[in-house]
Amino acid sequence: MKLVFATNNQHKLSEIQNMLGDEFQVLSLADINCQDEIPEDYETLEENASQKALYIYEKFGVNCFADDTGLEVTALNNEPGVYSARYAGSSRSSEGNMKKVLHNLEGIDERSARFRTVISLLIDGVETQFEGIVNGEILHKERGEDGFGYDPIFQPNSYNISFAEMPLSEKNKISHRGNAVRKLVEYLLK
Repeated sequence: MKLVFATNNQHKLSEIQNMLGDEFQVLSLADINCQDEIPEDYETLEENASQKALYIYEKFGVNCFADDTGLEVTALNNEPGVYSARYAGSSRSSEGNMKKVLHNLEGIDERSARFRTVISLLIDGVETQFEGIVNGEILHKERGEDGFGYDPIFQPNSYNISFAEMPLSEKNKISHRGNAVRKLVEYLLK
C-alpha cells in the first residue's frame, strides 16, 4: 500500500518508512508533484492536521497522512500551541520563537510544558487521528546544538538535558512525534 505523508522532510519520511517496513511505501509531497502551500488556518492541532490531510486526499486522490505539532506552556495559557512555528512572527524564526517564550516566562517559576503532535490519517476517505505527547519544562536559557524549533529550551521529564543535547535516537524514543508515529504504525500494521 502507498501512503503520502504531507511533508518534504526526508528525515521524517525515512524514519516512518523504517517503522512501517515493506508493507507500506511512504511518499513525500514531491513524489506526487505537489508544490502547493498547504493550508493550515485553524485554531487547533487536530483541525490543522485534518485540513492538510484532506487537502492532499481531495486534490490528489491518494491515501495520506499529515501532522501538526505545538509547544504548550502551562504558565502561558498553553501558548504558543498551534502558533508555535510563527509565535514571534511570520518569519518562522526558531531563535525568535524561543526568545519570545523565554521573555514571556521571565520571573515565572512555573515552567511546565508539553509538546503535542496530532497525526491525521485518511484512507479511502475515512479519517483516524493519533496523538503523541511528551511532558517537560522550559529551561531558563538555550542548551544544546542539535534538534530544531524549541528543542534547546525544552527538557523532558526524568531527564537533565534538553532535547537539543539528546542524541536523535534517544529523542525519537520519547518524543511527541515518535509517540504519535508509533500509534499510527500500530494501527496500520493491524
